Amino acid sequence: MNKKIYIGIGIAIFVLLLIIFIPKYLNGNATANNNAQVVSGDIEKIEVYHFHATRQCSTCIAVGKLAEETTNTYFKDELKSGKLVFGSINIDLPENKELVAKYGATGSSLIIGVYGKDGSFSKQEDTAVWSKIYDKEDYMNYLKGVIEQKFLGE
Repeated sequence: MNKKIYIGIGIAIFVLLLIIFIPKYLNGNATANNNAQVVSGDIEKIEVYHFHATRQCSTCIAVGKLAEETTNTYFKDELKSGKLVFGSINIDLPENKELVAKYGATGSSLIIGVYGKDGSFSKQEDTAVWSKIYDKEDYMNYLKGVIEQKFLGE
């Protein structure tokens, strides 16, 4: 009887690990061709999207507000020209379905998409911002640097 319990627990752990890691693996491979690095000078546009559900916690709201403030503070010219786009995207709304699918957003996240002049597209979720929401200056300096590196093609 004890042996069957251990086997059952082992199978349950294995299935749990599959549930956790298979979607990440598939998403990574499914977008591998879309995540080619865009070379400096070849940037067409950068999109910074805060994806969120209809109901948001205070942390999710802070991530979005600080990202918007960062783009508005440091990238006014790029926003005005359309070279940089910021959006707060509700993943629950049907009109956002295509954008949510393109970015692979499944919940609250900050994802940066880079379009190359050659038609290439890459995207990257930035998870570091979550730990920076309690220090506005640190958050804004960090995200400013991330966006600047994208413009440089790094």
